[in-house]
Amino acid sequence: MAIRESDILDFMNTGANRPLSVKELLRALGIPQEEKRTLRRLLKEMVLRGELVRIRGGRYGLPSRMNLVTGELTCHPDGFGFVTPDEGGDDIFIPPRRLNGAMHGDRVVVRIEARRRGGEKREGSIIRVLSRAHKRIVGRFVKTREVNFVIPSDERILERIVIPSGKSGRARDGEIVEVEITRWPTTWQAPLGRVTEILGDSTDPDVEVEIIARKYELPRKFPRQVLKEAKKIPAGLLPEDMEGRVDLRGLNTCTIDGERARDFDDAVAIEKKDDHYILYVSIADVSHYVKEGSQLDREAGLRGTSVYFPDRCIPMLPENLSNGICSLNPGEDRLTITVEIRFSKKGVPVDVRFYESVIRSRYRLTYTEVSEMLENKHPGLIKKYSAIYPDLKLMEELARKLNRERMKLGSIDFDLPEPEIIIDIEGRPQDIVKAPRTIAHRIIEEFMLVANRKVAELFEEGDYPAIYRVHEPPAPEKVEALREFLTGFGYTLQRKISPRTFQKLINTVKDRPEERLINHVILRTMKQAVYSAENTGHFGLAFSTYTHFTSPIRRYPDLVVHRLLKKLLHHRYTEREQERMRRLLPEIADASSKCERRAMEAERECVDLKKAQFMQDKIGEVFEGFVSGVESFGFFVELKEYFVEGLVHVTTLRDDFYMFDEKQHALVGENTRKRYYIGKEVLVRVSHVDIERRRIELEPVEKRKRRKRK
Repeated sequence: MAIRESDILDFMNTGANRPLSVKELLRALGIPQEEKRTLRRLLKEMVLRGELVRIRGGRYGLPSRMNLVTGELTCHPDGFGFVTPDEGGDDIFIPPRRLNGAMHGDRVVVRIEARRRGGEKREGSIIRVLSRAHKRIVGRFVKTREVNFVIPSDERILERIVIPSGKSGRARDGEIVEVEITRWPTTWQAPLGRVTEILGDSTDPDVEVEIIARKYELPRKFPRQVLKEAKKIPAGLLPEDMEGRVDLRGLNTCTIDGERARDFDDAVAIEKKDDHYILYVSIADVSHYVKEGSQLDREAGLRGTSVYFPDRCIPMLPENLSNGICSLNPGEDRLTITVEIRFSKKGVPVDVRFYESVIRSRYRLTYTEVSEMLENKHPGLIKKYSAIYPDLKLMEELARKLNRERMKLGSIDFDLPEPEIIIDIEGRPQDIVKAPRTIAHRIIEEFMLVANRKVAELFEEGDYPAIYRVHEPPAPEKVEALREFLTGFGYTLQRKISPRTFQKLINTVKDRPEERLINHVILRTMKQAVYSAENTGHFGLAFSTYTHFTSPIRRYPDLVVHRLLKKLLHHRYTEREQERMRRLLPEIADASSKCERRAMEAERECVDLKKAQFMQDKIGEVFEGFVSGVESFGFFVELKEYFVEGLVHVTTLRDDFYMFDEKQHALVGENTRKRYYIGKEVLVRVSHVDIERRRIELEPVEKRKRRKRK
């Protein structure tokens, strides 16, 4: 009988009253002596995953029964860290002196040693590193008389990497390099490394993006075998591709995207018959070209998502797919999967169909063009697009009704602005503005939401395995903190929390002085949406079931959902196949969530970099702004003229001692009682810009001291 890991874990949980050696485990589990090597291999794998811990004397035990926890270490630039336990629960605080050579991102074993003040937060020491996260690190090369070293670009990697003589690869002082770690740090020793690649000047736009891409370990180049496989895919449709598909090329179909978009996942068309709206949401059939288990599929799963920087994109699929045969380019026949929904005159879905189709997009419209036609009645554009303008008005009509129905459910809509960075031909930031959210954005948003929801309902109603987009309700302790905070403004939060509770509050504070502050605190109360094989609903949207289906060119979960939908359409989603998917989907969902978080962090850092570069030549200038965040060390200010945020450190507030009121999210003067709170208008001067750390430092200016900008 084969040894199973589950048998070992079951015995460790119920039958072992102490850590056991290999010999003792063989005897206790009744395993033959000739299987000893197999048992050792399984134990080693379980230790690497953190399911078991090996202690002195070669004995094995469950971490939880030895006051130990396994998890991932996240370091803070100030020198301490937190370990997120594998089994869930609160993070464990790790003081600087107890990191014991572990680095940011490592999987570690922690011994719980104390409770922090208040008894709620656990504190511990790292006793072992299970696996290292970073074998190669990007940073700035520093050359001195005594020693050469590299300062990691990622502030969370706390150790400087010492470069021994002859291992610098001719790097010059100040250059950005990649180093391979040859000796890991310990409590008493710094890590050693060797320079493997010189990236160049840190101010070069290409090098800047490369630093961020490598910092987050984003796959940048497609492997040769992936490109070879992609090249075999025809650039146009073959006659056999269209067999059995519904031909929608006669519809007035269009795409609506941003000006700089190059890959078009979704196209829409609309008709009105007998007081009913008929909406066609056609999504690129990427699954026709990217087969499960292929080289293209493995690479797409590894990337998880396309990553969008202000001046470029790291795509999930090679260009001949993402911008070619899979992109719904105007005037080209393309394979799609269509969700056809019939709505009542009130915008309530009454019927839905799913089918494989072939379309031809007639217009490549931009959000700006559609907004100009629908909101500003631009005569030139209306004339140019006269053949589709009536359809656009019909789309607006339906979208507003869909939004109204969604708001009735309690769907939360913060309507928070996003930055749009204008890049010049040299890759430098030329301007930073607030990206508008127009009726055009809302049309596409509502149509994609309803299509995603209908696909999710199909799987849920049939109890078929699928990947869902889930958003859990906020944690009770965070809701309680929000409730206490709102009391100070005279608002109450009902005991039974629902999405409608938050949407009602957002509507109540709209256009009031405290609107920005309260929206900010509500947002911080929310959890992050993730992918899951278990449908737990989407709290923020107030949907009981939801998935991602509409962006298979740039999101791997959407591609997987397409495959599952096609299995259903072709009656191939057999019980055997469903069982296989139940095993695979949890891992795919978890990996996709991690890829999404990685991409979001990288995109955010690139935007912060461009903002810092943009403000570099504005040191000394004075701007109007408003407080956008408050912490114990100071407050953040968003400038009115530019969509840029900087920090006013508490040490620059020279008129008083300021104390942090955590509950009210404010800094309060001890003597003057002067308050800095989110939403407060202030006047600030740009005092310093740190490009390397992506920080903009500001200082307060009294109105009477304001001078004119140059």
